[in-house]
Parts: sequence; structure tokens; C-alpha cells
Amino acid sequence: MTRIPPLRRRVLVAIVGVAALAVVLFAIPLAIALQRLYRDEAIVSLGRDATRISAAVPDNIAKHPKPVPLPTGMSSRHLSVGIYDLNGDRVTGHGPRNSPVAGAAGDGRVHEAVENGLLAVSAPVPSDETVVAVVRVATPYKYVTGRAEKAWLLMVALAVLVIGLAAVVARRQAGRLAAPLERLTWDAQALGSGDFSIRARSVGVREADAASLALEATARRLGDLLERERAFSAHVSHQLRTPLTGLLLGLESGLNGGDPRAVIRTALERGEHLQEIIDDLIRLSRGGSSTDRGALDVPALLEEVRARSPVTVRIEDGLPEVRASLSAVRQILNVLVENAVNHGKPPITVSAVDVGQGLAIEVSDEGLGVPDGYDVFRGPSDGHGIGLALARSLAEAEGGRLVLRHPSPPTFSLLLPTSDYRGAG
Repeated sequence: MTRIPPLRRRVLVAIVGVAALAVVLFAIPLAIALQRLYRDEAIVSLGRDATRISAAVPDNIAKHPKPVPLPTGMSSRHLSVGIYDLNGDRVTGHGPRNSPVAGAAGDGRVHEAVENGLLAVSAPVPSDETVVAVVRVATPYKYVTGRAEKAWLLMVALAVLVIGLAAVVARRQAGRLAAPLERLTWDAQALGSGDFSIRARSVGVREADAASLALEATARRLGDLLERERAFSAHVSHQLRTPLTGLLLGLESGLNGGDPRAVIRTALERGEHLQEIIDDLIRLSRGGSSTDRGALDVPALLEEVRARSPVTVRIEDGLPEVRASLSAVRQILNVLVENAVNHGKPPITVSAVDVGQGLAIEVSDEGLGVPDGYDVFRGPSDGHGIGLALARSLAEAEGGRLVLRHPSPPTFSLLLPTSDYRGAG
């Protein structure tokens, strides 16, 4: 498998590479231009010197050679000055015996060339309308190239400095870009390990900040979901314990005598009720609360409750229509009725009344009720209130509320909003 380099290195290499390429593309033409510039400056300076000397050369210099005095203010002390005839042969002064560049100046124009390591410029010596001789002025070419090499060295130093600064900036930028992604990786690994306390951290990079916020939201949702699952599992165990205990007690009583057919019939009824509870809880745990939400048939639901439990059912006429999950509402009523049967005193009454903006299903008994200051919805306990926490969470999931309307005698009220009121809220 090909190893992919880390983002820090890729950003660093990319920025430094682009900077180096830009410097090279800029420096090479500049270096060539500088070399030409220095050469042209030297040629212009030598041509000016040659022209000044030619003005001081006598017309008969070719026939009567003699040293020619140099004018003051010459451009360089490293000059070599010679007088040549039109064939390019040296007449007097310094220089090679024969110079092609000096012979070329016989056409009356200035010429330049590099001869024997010297940059030479030749200028004609005019007499009336003819050229009688040629002045050749030369300087070592190394002085011209030396200026260019010094400029190149300075450019190289500047290029190294620019690339070094680019590397520093690239390192910081690479860290600025890679650090948020590395933190996201660590947070994702922590999330995978079950740590849901991840919080978003702003780093000034919009995309990374958005990803961090999304990861935080995901962690919160997963944490809430896991917490609900744990609470649901804990509450379900209490919710199933009562019907399972009743089923086992009925079977044990059948072993001690009694009508076997009646015992079997009771066991089947309790088993079917337990199966119904299990099916409802499985459906709710899988999100069925939102999929089976429809118009609630309250009379039919309360009739089911009366058929299974010793309760009195009261249904007010003209109840408003509410839409809720039948599984959720049935489980809430199971919790309330079983709580009243196990911890209250008869008579137990289940009533459905219109409360204006919704429907209230109330379960009451004649027991001692709930002590002052005791929160029955905090969770399962060994006393009054087993499963009430689950019932309240199911009611809230349906957009309703489960409240203790009267602590003594205890009256629990399940409030479900009508369809119009739910949409307005």
C-alpha cells in the first residue's frame, strides 16, 4: 500500500516548491539581463574612450607611428590602447599584432568583440572623408563577468532568503491547516472509544470549524441516544418484571391445586399481555413511536385496560381527536395502572376528559399517595413510582406530558395535545 505523506509535509513541500519555482523563473531571466546590461555598459564606456582617443590621433599616424598620449578621465585603469591600420595590424600601442575587430572598423563604424579574454572596442580615426587608422581599446573580460557574478551571488542569497521565509510561512500555514484536522481525528477516535464529551474548538478555518461543530453535535446526539437507550433498558426491566412475576405466581399457584384449565387460561392471558408489552417496547426502541402515530381510539384503548385490570373506566362525551402512538400510550397506561394496582388502593379509576387544547387520560386510586417533596419520576425505585420515568419519557416523545395532578389521593394525568395544537406549537 502506497504511504500517503501527512498534510503538514504536503503543504510545506507545495508552498516551498511554488516559491522556489517562482524564484527560479524570475531569477534566470534577470541574471541573463544583468549580464547583458553590464556587457553593454562596458562596451559603451570603451566606445566613448576609443572615440576620445581617436580625436587626438594624428592623421599620419599610420605612416609615422608614435606613442599617443591618453586623455584624462578614462573609464578604467585596466585599459589596453592600440593604434591599428585598416588591415587590422597594430601600428603602435598595446594589443595583439593583428586584431579582427580593429580591421572591421575600417568601414567607419564602431565595432566590439571578445578577443583573447579581452572585451575590445574599435573606433575609426577619420581624416577628411576617409579613415586613416583605427583605435582599439580593450579591458579584461573578467571584470565585466565579475560584476555579473557578484550580482548573481547577491540574487542567490536573496533567493535563499525568500525560500527560507517561504518555508517558515509554509510551516506555520501547514500547522494551521493540519492541526484542526489532527484534532478532529483525535476527537473522532475519542468518540469511537465512547467519549461523548467532545466540544467544538474554533481555529479560524471555516471548514474545520464547521466540521468540529458537526462532530460535537454528533457526539451530543450519540451521547443522548446512548443515555436514552441505557435508561430505556433499565426502565424496561422494571416494566416487564410485574407481568412476568404475575405469570410465574399464577403458574406456581396452579401447581398447588386449583382448576388447571382456569390456571392455564390465566397464564395464557398474562403471557399474551407480556408478549404485547414486549412487542410495544421493541417497536418503541426502534423508533416506532413516530411511524405508528395515528388517530388514537381512546374508548377502545381504555376497554383493553378494563379487560385486563380491576379498574373503573369513565369516558367523557365529545372527546377531541388526538394523534399519538398507540404503543406508547398503551405502555404509559400500563405503567400507571400497574403502579396503582401494586401500590395504591381500590377503587382505581381511569378517565378520559377534554381539556380544551387536548385530551387528558387520568389514573387515580385511593391509596396514601406520594410523600411531599418526593419526585416519583426520577427513576425506578423499590416503592411507589416503578416505571414512571419511562412513562414520562414516552409521553414527552409524543409531544405530551405526564404529571402528578394530585399527590394524595394520587392522580396521574397524561396530557396529549390535539393535532391542531401540536402543529401550532
